[in-house]
Amino acid sequence: MMLTTSTEARADLASTWAALRDVTDWPRWTRSMTSVERLDDGPLRLGSRARVKQPGMQPLVWEVTTFADEAEFSWTNHSPGVRTIGRHLISPTAGGGTTITLELAQTGPLAGLLGLLFGRRNRRYLAMEVAGLAAASEAAAGR
Repeated sequence: MMLTTSTEARADLASTWAALRDVTDWPRWTRSMTSVERLDDGPLRLGSRARVKQPGMQPLVWEVTTFADEAEFSWTNHSPGVRTIGRHLISPTAGGGTTITLELAQTGPLAGLLGLLFGRRNRRYLAMEVAGLAAASEAAAGR
């Protein structure tokens, strides 16, 4: 199962990256997150881990598995029967804004079943997150 959503923010790349990288602040700008607790110190980087609590779900530990400064990061969660990857990509637009793309991919023997059971909620959460990130980026950029 793969879900993707994108939007454009009227914020520069640096402001968008700052809002994206500060994962503990995400619950402030998206209702799809109840809490995000970093399990290590320092800025988000390859190997960073965080415990994420979302409404209607058990807390899950995510580990950053790809990282490119001011461009993208992905994190992965391994649960029984399913591997989930959340990918967060940003790129500059010609007008000085930022394109934000979020992807959620699930693989493993239970991925299809989970997609049927929770696909609608996952799409709703991705929409909340991309809209929230755009708004947080624009607020940080003063737009």
